[in-house]
Amino acid sequence: MVQYKCTRWAFDLSSWSPTLPQLAQAVAVIQPEERARLLKFVFIDDFLSSLVGRLLMRKFVCTQSGLDYKDVHFARDVRGKPYWLQQKHNKCRSKLSFNVSHQGDYVVLAGMSVDAKKDSTDATADVAENENTISTPTFGVGVDVMKIEYSGGRYLAEFFRIMQRKFSDKEWRYIRHPQHNELQQLQAFMRHWCLKEAYVKELGVGITVDLQKISFTVDTTRELVVAGPPLTGTTLQCNDRPMNEWYFEEHLLHPKYCVAIAFKNCKLDLGNFELLKIEYLLMETEKATSPEILDYCREAFKKQRRTW
Repeated sequence: MVQYKCTRWAFDLSSWSPTLPQLAQAVAVIQPEERARLLKFVFIDDFLSSLVGRLLMRKFVCTQSGLDYKDVHFARDVRGKPYWLQQKHNKCRSKLSFNVSHQGDYVVLAGMSVDAKKDSTDATADVAENENTISTPTFGVGVDVMKIEYSGGRYLAEFFRIMQRKFSDKEWRYIRHPQHNELQQLQAFMRHWCLKEAYVKELGVGITVDLQKISFTVDTTRELVVAGPPLTGTTLQCNDRPMNEWYFEEHLLHPKYCVAIAFKNCKLDLGNFELLKIEYLLMETEKATSPEILDYCREAFKKQRRTW
C-alpha cells in the first residue's frame, strides 16, 4: 500500500516585522522573476505574504529532496500553478505536490510526498528533451485559508443575495439554516468558500468554473475548534455526481481563520498545522549582502501598509 506523507505548515505574519538583514536573506534565495513579481504589489502586506509563501514552498521541497535552497527552482504551468522544476540528475525519489494560500495574518502550505518506488503508477512526464522534467503526480493537494470576517459594507443578507450563484441550493440551505445566527451563517459561508477554493486550486483552474455545480456537504458531527483535530467527513458532488476520489480536511487555525485542504486520490493520517517561525525559513547567504538585494529590500520597505 502506498504511504503518503502530508506536511501542514502555517505562518503568522503578525509575528514578523522584518529587519533589513532578514528581508535580504528572504529575497536573496528566491528566483529573479519571483522578485520582479513581488515588487509589483502595492502594499507591503501582500509583498510579505507572497514572499513567505514562496519560502514555504522552497523549504518544503528542500526538506523532502535534501537539496539546498539555491538548487531549488520553480516554474509555472499553463494555468499559472507553480511546480518544482526537477532536474533529471536529481536523485530525489519522492513525488511531490504542494499548494500555498494566504489571507490576512496567515500564510499556509499543504504538501504531499510519496516514495516513487512505492507508487505503482507512472506519475512523471518528461515535457522536453532537456535536463528538466515536470513531476506530474497522480495525487494532488489544494489549500485555502479564509478569514471569518465580513466587511463589505452591506447587510449580510444582501451580500448573500449577490453571491447566490456561487453555491448550490443544498449549500445555501445549510448556510442560511434558520437556527444559525448571523455569525454562524458567516462561518458556514466561509467554510464552504474555503472548500471550493481549495478544490479548484488543486485543479489549477481558479474560481472560473460553475461553482453552483460544485456542492459540498460539510461535516457536522462536531464543531471546529482551534488546534483541535480537523473535520474530515465533508463530501463533494460535481454535477450531482459523488467525487469519491477526493478527501477533505477542515482546520481552525485561529478563532477568525479557517483552512480547508483538498486531497486528490489519497487519504492521509490526521494531523494539525505546525506554526513556523521565520528563522526556520531563512538561510544565510553571501548574496543577501549584495548591493542589488539591499536596494531591492529598501524599495520594498517603501510600500505602505494596507488599511482595512
